[in-house]
Amino acid sequence: GFPLRDWLNDLTALPVTIENDANTASLAEALCGAGHGFNPSFYMNMGSGVGGGLVIDGKIYHGDAPGEVEVGHLRLDPDGTTVEHRCSGWAVDRAIRDAIIDKPDSILAQLIGEEKSGEAKHLAVALEQGDPIARCILDDVTANLALALSHVTHLVHPQVISLGGGLSLVGDPLRKGIADKLPG
Repeated sequence: GFPLRDWLNDLTALPVTIENDANTASLAEALCGAGHGFNPSFYMNMGSGVGGGLVIDGKIYHGDAPGEVEVGHLRLDPDGTTVEHRCSGWAVDRAIRDAIIDKPDSILAQLIGEEKSGEAKHLAVALEQGDPIARCILDDVTANLALALSHVTHLVHPQVISLGGGLSLVGDPLRKGIADKLPG
């Protein structure tokens, strides 16, 4: 109930707009980042959740309420499993915990040690070191992300798709895994 926009406007005497993180990132990518010069531009945020943003003609597309471009809510199967359920940071953490429970000597398990959250941050190093568990998890995640992005591609036809959020720090293996599985 706090009037954040008005408070910030009063504090700075500048125009203030309140927007969600994925939409803000999508606009930043479209105007100044990987999406610069492309129209439309789509952004997918893979952090604690999975969000999305679409920028058309330099403006965030909101759609009709409740609107937005929440790619994390796309269903991956008829049972209702969502992208967020399989590809968010917490989902990847859970998949890692489940995968290493019987493999305490694996590279991934050794990197994680006694940590009880944020396991996904070790995925890139485990991949670099050739951990087969990390490879299997990445293959599952990228297959699901590619399926979700195929829906985005067929519905919106963005000229570019940008990836961001904590899981994107896996870097090229994530990007390449998605690109290889995303139909051309």
